[in-house]
Amino acid sequence: MFKTKKMNDEMFGELIQSIQEAALIEKGKLKPSRVFRPEPLDISAIRGKTNKTQEEFAAMLNISIGTLRNWEQGRRKPDGAALSLLKIVSANPEYVEGILLGNL
Repeated sequence: MFKTKKMNDEMFGELIQSIQEAALIEKGKLKPSRVFRPEPLDISAIRGKTNKTQEEFAAMLNISIGTLRNWEQGRRKPDGAALSLLKIVSANPEYVEGILLGNL
């Protein structure tokens, strides 16, 4: 079924080196070559793109008003499917609203 590929000595050596470097970075003995810090979403601004109240936006996303308020006030952060949906709403609010509210 699946064709397996054997790892050569050079690839194995690179893998071991990567693991060792990761351990040193975790211990604070080596600086990472780069650091990725995703920008937090501005939930209130995303909602603003839809021209909806908190109640309307929460209903559209099928979440509680409390959850939305926690996101907007920074007490909680959306993750998983909610995070993905918010990114899509941010990119194209009219389209998502049409889909979610059955207008398309």
